[in-house]
Amino acid sequence: MVVNFPDISALLKHANDRSLYQALVLQLQKDFVFANVFVDWPEQISPEDLKTLVHEKVYYLIMEKFTDYLNLLYIIDVPEKAVKAIAATDVVEISEQVIFEILKREWQKVWFRNEYGS
Repeated sequence: MVVNFPDISALLKHANDRSLYQALVLQLQKDFVFANVFVDWPEQISPEDLKTLVHEKVYYLIMEKFTDYLNLLYIIDVPEKAVKAIAATDVVEISEQVIFEILKREWQKVWFRNEYGS
C-alpha cells in the first residue's frame, strides 16, 4: 500500500493501472462537494484534465476563498504537517504541491476501501 509517488502523474497512473482511477475521481468529487466547493468535471475525465481542473480550483481557493481552501483540506484530511512542509515560493507551485497532497490522501481512502471493503 505504501507507495511513495514521485509526482501527481505517477499517482494517477498507478490508480489507473489498478483500475481504481474512477473511484479516485468519485472520492475527490464527493469530498469537494462535502466541503461546499463546486466542481464541474465530466464523469469520464482524463488524468491530465483532472490534474489541471483540480489545480485551477485549488489555486482559486487559495487566492479568493482561503477559508474554503482550509475547510477542503480539513474535509479531505490532508495532514497539516505535509502542507506546512511545502517550500514553494509562489501560489502556482504551492497549489500544485497541495493537490499532490490532496490526491495522495484521496488515494489512501480509495485504496483502503478497495482492500478492506466498505
